[in-house]
Amino acid sequence: MTNNQLPTNEHLLFVRGTHWNSSLSPAELQRVMTDFYAWVGGLQERGILRGAQPLMEEGKLVTGARGAFVTDGVFAESKESIAGYFLLDVDSTDEAVKLAQACPILAYGAQIEVRPIANLCRPMADVKAAQVPPSV
Repeated sequence: MTNNQLPTNEHLLFVRGTHWNSSLSPAELQRVMTDFYAWVGGLQERGILRGAQPLMEEGKLVTGARGAFVTDGVFAESKESIAGYFLLDVDSTDEAVKLAQACPILAYGAQIEVRPIANLCRPMADVKAAQVPPSV
């Protein structure tokens, strides 16, 4: 199936794993967090960091027509829980991946998912691609 979306020059980095630090001593954790914030500072200095926020471990999952179902949808014990995100202004996914690879918390079990931001959601991109231009 063809994807009619186009990438923008922005990428989201999702930090996965909320307990990557559980085996670190307080001194080790302080060192790693100093390195982590130096990495974040480097993104800021380069002018490519557009936003970043940590996320709470709790959340809700809304599903069904008109959001009829609301359940606990985020499970803090999951290794795949999203702990936070970074919004980067970079020209390519390869560049975003290289920046993610430099993140110091990867060495301790955190994971980073790199996703390009699209110009439109996929359903709207499909609608626009299927539209026949008006005849003159």
